[in-house]
Amino acid sequence: MPTEKYVGAVLAGEMARGSAPAALEALAIAIRTFAIANLGRHRADNFDLCDQTHCQVLRTATVATDRAAEATAGRVLLAGDAPASIFFSASCGGHTEKPSDVWPGADDPPYLPAKPDDACQGAPAWTAEIRESDLRRSLRAVGFRGDRLENVGIAARTGSGRVARLRTDGLQPGEISGQDLRVAVGRTLGWQFIKSTAFELKRTADGYWFAGHGSGHGVGLCVIGSARLAEQGKSAEDILRQYFPGLTIARGTAGHATAAAPAATSIYVPRGDEGEQAALARQTDRARDEIAKALGLAPARVTLRFHPTTADYERATATSWFTSAAVVNGELHLLPLQVLRDRGVLDRTIRRGVAHVMVDPILKSRPAWVREGAAMYFTESKSAVRPDLRASCPSDRELLKPVSPGALSNAYARARACFAKQIDAGRSWKDVR
Repeated sequence: MPTEKYVGAVLAGEMARGSAPAALEALAIAIRTFAIANLGRHRADNFDLCDQTHCQVLRTATVATDRAAEATAGRVLLAGDAPASIFFSASCGGHTEKPSDVWPGADDPPYLPAKPDDACQGAPAWTAEIRESDLRRSLRAVGFRGDRLENVGIAARTGSGRVARLRTDGLQPGEISGQDLRVAVGRTLGWQFIKSTAFELKRTADGYWFAGHGSGHGVGLCVIGSARLAEQGKSAEDILRQYFPGLTIARGTAGHATAAAPAATSIYVPRGDEGEQAALARQTDRARDEIAKALGLAPARVTLRFHPTTADYERATATSWFTSAAVVNGELHLLPLQVLRDRGVLDRTIRRGVAHVMVDPILKSRPAWVREGAAMYFTESKSAVRPDLRASCPSDRELLKPVSPGALSNAYARARACFAKQIDAGRSWKDVR
C-alpha cells in the first residue's frame, strides 16, 4: 500500500472527529513516523503492520485525511538520524505518561516525558461498575489463582497520578499493575470499562466502581489535546513540539523515508503490551547471542509470540499453562507477559525457549528429554539441579503431557541431569542420545 494512502487511511481511524487541518497534519506526521519505525513488526505473519489498535487503526480515508497526508508527505519525526519510536493515545486525561510507567523495561527518552497537559482538559470523564465475578474472571484469564477475590484496592500511583499498583487480596499473586488490570479487563470484558489508569476505585455491593478520565495509555501525543490546540490556532509543528519535545521534523525523498533492515528477532505482543516490544527484543537478542556462543552456532532468527490469556496460550500450544512456553512451527509461544513477570520467570523462560528454537532442529530425532536437557543445560546453572535428584531420564509423556507443575519441574531437572552426565563424560551436545 503506498505510504501516503496508508497515512490517510490510518488518520481516518485515529483522528478526533471534527479536527482542524493542523491537528490532522500533526497526527499524520506521527502516524507516518510510527509506521516507518515499526516496519516488520508483523514480519512473522508476512506483513508489516496490522490494521488494529495493536499497530494503527485503518479506516476509509476522507478528503480531509488524504489532504493532510499529502500536505505532510514524507515528513517524519527524527531522533538523531532515525525515525523516532513514538506513541499517541486518544486522551492523556490531563497529564502525559512516561513509557516505563506503562510498560516495565521500556525506555524513557526525553521526547516522551510525563508532564501536565491542559489541552484535553481531562476529557473524557468515565465511570464503570464491574461485578466481582467478572473482575475475578478477568484476573484468572491472565494467570491469577485462587477461589475468592476478597478485595481490590489501590496500592500506589505513578508520578502522573495514574494507578501504578493495586492489591488483589485473596488471589495469587497479590498485586497487579494498573496497566495490567486495564489490559486484563479489556481483553476479557471489553475496552469500554477501564479506559485508562487515571481512576478512583470504590467497593460496591456487587463489585467495584471505577471513576476516571482520559482514554488509552497516555504516552506521547494526546489526540483530543492536539485537536483543541489546533482550534486555538496552533500549527502542526507547534503541536508536535509540545508533545515530542526535542525531536526534529524532516522530509524524506519522494514522500518516503528509509527504514532499517528487519531485525533478527520478531516480537509479537497483544494489544496493551505494544510498548514492551523494544525492551523484549533487546532481552531476547542478548539471550540468543549468549546461547549461540555457548552452542557454537550462528545466532538464529527468533520469533516470540506472547499470548493475551492463559486459555489462548493453551489453545495455541495444546499444552498446560504451567509449561510457560512452547515451540510451535519454529516460533516460541509464551504465556501473557504479566503472568511471567509476576511469577519472576520472564527472563528464564525466554532464555530456555530461545535455546529450544536453536537446538530442537538439530536434536529433532532424539527423545524429548535430550532436547529439554540441552535447553536446561545451556540456560540453567548447575546449582539449579538438586544433589539428591534421581537421575532416571524422564519419558516423553512426562515432558510433553505433564500432569502438574511439580511433576514437570521434576522432569525438567532430571532431563538436565541426564544430559549433563553425558556432557561431563566428554560427549558433544549434538551427540547426546
